[in-house]
Amino acid sequence: MWSWERKINKSAKALRTEPPKKVRIIGGVWRSRLLTVLDLPGLRPTTDRIRETLFNWLGQDLTDLSCLDLFAGTGALGFEAASRGADVVVLLEKDKKAHASLLSNFSALQSSPVTGKVEILQRDSLEFLKQQADRSCNLIFIDPPFQDSSLLDRTVMEAGRICDDARGGGIYVEFPSNRPIEEIEALLPDWHCGKYLEAGQVKACLFRGGRG
Repeated sequence: MWSWERKINKSAKALRTEPPKKVRIIGGVWRSRLLTVLDLPGLRPTTDRIRETLFNWLGQDLTDLSCLDLFAGTGALGFEAASRGADVVVLLEKDKKAHASLLSNFSALQSSPVTGKVEILQRDSLEFLKQQADRSCNLIFIDPPFQDSSLLDRTVMEAGRICDDARGGGIYVEFPSNRPIEEIEALLPDWHCGKYLEAGQVKACLFRGGRG
């Protein structure tokens, strides 16, 4: 079980059916910069409130960490990590339009370059993970379309193989609020949910490994 729990606006209304037109980067070099959000099926940007909580958990400085932002969507999580000094951030997005929007958002951010390397790939996230070596990155963001629970499960299990949080980081997972947290924990038997929150129809855990 998790060691710490926080609930945000438990009585909040259901998630908006249409995403906001913009989301903002909260901290780091790109603080307050805005990212354009496309109105695409299944695109559900992580809210400012959740991201602020997540990066309080992770710490404000992600220097030397290698990060993967799977199912990147708007890129809010990956760009936030890059803004806070991550050494390498790879953003993966399968949808052609969403991928093009990621490239456009990144181009707009280049007026204030970050120190780390940022890659934006139009790839299937699960297939990409299967090709990665064991313990080859430090921080993984997993926020797939909620309607595909099987995709979430397979991705989480692969993440447990390739993530090494000995220097910090972990595996961050967002999943529907109607799904028991124990089901997600069972997918990562060698990890523990050290940080947990609920916000509207979203639950989220930051998993830590025995090495982290």
